[in-house]
Order: sequence, then C-alpha cells, then structure tokens
Amino acid sequence: MSGRPADRPDAAAARDAPAAIPPPPRPLRVAMVTTFYPPFAFGGDGEYVRRLAHALARRGHAVEVVHDVDAYRALGGPAPAAPAAEPPGVTVHALESKAPVLSCLATHQLGRPLVHGRRIRRILARGFDVIHFHNVSLVGGPGVLAYGAGVKLYTAHEHWLVCPMHTLWRHGRELCTGRQCVRCALAYRRPPQLWRAGSLLARASRHVDAFIALSRFSADKHAEFGFAPPMTVMAPFLPDAPDGPPAAPGGRPYVLFVGRLERIKGLQDVIPLFDAASPADLWVAGTGTYEPALRRLAAGRSSVRFLGHRPPEELPGLYRGAAALVAPSICYEVFPLVVLEAFQQGLPVIARRLGPYPDIVAQSGGGLLFEDRTELAAAIGSLVTDPARRAALGAAARAAFRARWSEEAALAAYLGLVRASAARRGLRAVVEALPAAPEDARPER
Repeated sequence: MSGRPADRPDAAAARDAPAAIPPPPRPLRVAMVTTFYPPFAFGGDGEYVRRLAHALARRGHAVEVVHDVDAYRALGGPAPAAPAAEPPGVTVHALESKAPVLSCLATHQLGRPLVHGRRIRRILARGFDVIHFHNVSLVGGPGVLAYGAGVKLYTAHEHWLVCPMHTLWRHGRELCTGRQCVRCALAYRRPPQLWRAGSLLARASRHVDAFIALSRFSADKHAEFGFAPPMTVMAPFLPDAPDGPPAAPGGRPYVLFVGRLERIKGLQDVIPLFDAASPADLWVAGTGTYEPALRRLAAGRSSVRFLGHRPPEELPGLYRGAAALVAPSICYEVFPLVVLEAFQQGLPVIARRLGPYPDIVAQSGGGLLFEDRTELAAAIGSLVTDPARRAALGAAARAAFRARWSEEAALAAYLGLVRASAARRGLRAVVEALPAAPEDARPER
C-alpha cells in the first residue's frame, strides 16, 4: 500500500483545530514510526500518534507516519473502516505483505524488520529533522532505532522496553515484582523473544536522543526493571475542543467507567457496590473479552448499565453528565487517556491508589483515591451526595487539564525537547527553526 498524502482535514481535525496558529520559521520534517495507526489500531498508542501528527501539521510542520498493517492483521484485528483522509501536511505509509504472520513473527523473534526493513530505510533516508519512534514492537523491534538520521525520540506507550508482554502483568494474573519472562511468555501462549537474551536493545538505544515516559511512575518502573537510559516525562494530551452544553438534568446520578472490559481494568471490584441501596448508578462504556463475566456479576442489578462501545463524539456528553469517573485498574497503567477526557469536561476521578493515579490526583487536585471497596464506596458516596465538593474537584480537574495536558501545553514541551536534543547534537538548522521553550513548558527530566 503506497503512502497516502492528505488533501482534506477529517471531521475530528476540523472540529478540534485552533482558530489560527502562526507558522514556524522553518517547517520541520518529522517521521513517526509506530506499529499501530488508525484505523489499524487497537488502543491508545495509535490515537496518540495520530493526535501528535495532526497537532504538528496544524503548526505548519510536515509529518510522515510509518505503520505496520501486518501487525494489526496478524493479531486478529477486525476489518476496519476505510482510512480517514489525513489533514494537509500528514502522509501515511502503511506497510503490508502477503504473509503478515510470518513478517511479525520474524520481527518478534529477531528484533529487526526483516520483511519491511528495506522500505523503512528508504522512507527514513529522505532527510527528516526528527524521527519519533513509538510502539515499535512489531514494526521493527529495537533494530529499527538505528534507521535514519536527525533528532531521534522514543515514546514508551507501554512497558515493552522491559516487559515482553508490554504490561508488567505477570503470568496473566498478578503485578510483576521480578522477572520471570520465559515462564510468563509461555503462560500467555507466546514464544519467548530470542533477541532479549542479547544486547540488541542496549546497542539500539544509543541511537535515541531522548526516551519519553508518559508518567513519572512509568519512568520509575523502567528504571526499576533495568532500563538504563534516562527518561523524560511528558504526559499525553488532548486536542482543543469547544465546550459542550451542560448535561441535561433528570434521572438518577451515575458514576461512569470508560475503557476496555478486561480483568486487569478492575471493574469486578466496582460492580458489587451498586445495588438497590446505592446512591447512584454505574454506567459502563466499552467492550472486551471480560464482558461476559462482568455481565454475569451484574445480573439482577438494575443500577448497573452496560452501554457497549460508544463513538468518541458521544463521550463528552457522558462525562459531563456523570458524578465521577471510576478508574479501578489492578494493573500498572502508563497514563490513562480516559482521565484526561474526564478532566477536559470538568469531571473528577475516583482512582485506585496504584500506578500513575496518585501523581495525577496530586498534580491536579481533581479526584479521590481508594485502596479497597470500603474506601471506594465512601468516595462514590462523597461525590454523589456533596455537589459542592464534586464541583470543586471538577473545577480543579479542568484547570489542571488546561495547564498541563492541553494541546498547547503539550506541544510547547514537545518542541522544546526537540530543540534541546538538537542543540546537544549540534543540529543548528533544527534549533533555529524552533523558539526556546518557556521555563514552565519544559518537560520533566
């Protein structure tokens, strides 16, 4: 499949675009290398790449995205809708072969893009100022980090750099507290990766100027599990969007869950709290392999409502109408996008005291934490029955979103990191193309 240059903005890009953004002194040429990109994507990493590519294009930069359709098909992704037209300034190169499973297996085992390597090299040899690697697990493995020249960044959307299963969820049943990688891979019914037994990742990492973690928690976990290069903390963001109408009054209050219905998301600890005596309903937006078990758990509970998959345009209204977003994950999240979606709409979060959530709540003042069902029930009751407290936490969440996680704040930090990396490398043309970032916009080291 050949690269598809964009000729018109899609509906989401047009809706979210700021009114006017000054053009840069000199547009940068940026390459994004990622395993998944919409519509050939399963989760948030592909959407993150898309948001970043569009945000850079809105600022006048030229972006080319390289992604692997083979990986999506090999992992059983359903036939997607036709790819949306990209906005001006974004070109997409979709890699695919006649044997997607063999292509991905070779990369998975050897850590190099054996099937698509030649094409990736040709694309990245076109003189990019910045090459930004994202989830490269199946698009090229560590070997692809040596391709191309310019400022090189890597964003760790998962814990793949230190965990073959990406999640630090050991044997499919518990938080990982120490490496048992071969046994764990076999528990997931996947072959252990041959390349992890050698020094390929350490050697390939020397080609990267800056590694980016989406949260301080994730950066610390990488260090704990032996990843040596320092990581810059740069949280995800959401594009600017107009404020929607207030939620329509009426009906019982509800607490909202948004996300994949998998055991690691922890919803099984929430559903038992909702019965005829609960002060609110539980609305569940999402689907997944654990959904049948959750529906059985909720049988006979009229206060639990499964909404199924909801299109993105419906989510803001659901957030605005809720009393709180519940985030009960029992695994190590990296940085949950649903929290930013809620904060953007002024909705506080009730989150498990695990992973990045304590930092998010401390930084924003926009939520409550819990460790067990007793604390969870108390937090839900507090926000449902105390409108003033709910409004105060919601206002703090919205203010923190605008200051920390808006597109404007994120792009200032991102381009500041590019500029600083270019300065260390002596890439004067890149430095001169970007203004110095304000002190408060610089990413955390």
